[in-house]
Amino acid sequence: MKLSELKPPVGAKKKRKRVGRGNGSGHGGTSCKGSKGQNARSGGGVKPGFEGGQMPLTRRLPKRGFSNQFRKNIITINLEVLNKFEEGSVVDATHLLELGIIKKAGDGIKLLGKGEITYPLTVKVSGVSRSAREKIEASGGSVEVI
Repeated sequence: MKLSELKPPVGAKKKRKRVGRGNGSGHGGTSCKGSKGQNARSGGGVKPGFEGGQMPLTRRLPKRGFSNQFRKNIITINLEVLNKFEEGSVVDATHLLELGIIKKAGDGIKLLGKGEITYPLTVKVSGVSRSAREKIEASGGSVEVI
């Protein structure tokens, strides 16, 4: 058997339905849309969620909760991810983005205290927890809140 002799199995290749190409095709005339009505018309059909004039489900259900348009999107990272940095380096938003630790800076970055750090680093973030600050300063590093 050669590559040039390969053929798809019978019934695997099916011709697409070409509507509106004459009565001889079996799909002429009304082009498989029936006689009349909204769906037979040009540009016919209904928008998603339309229930034939009945009050739609999205409008029947009550509104719930509150969406704060002024909320801050603070990105949180743990102390353990700072082990990817070399000793004595400066850790800030641009370096975190370069290493892929965070995907976007958001409205600020907060450092949390999960994990350990054994060498000094200079960390410049917009927020830091008390335990994270204590662990960084205990290892000889420093924290700047910007």
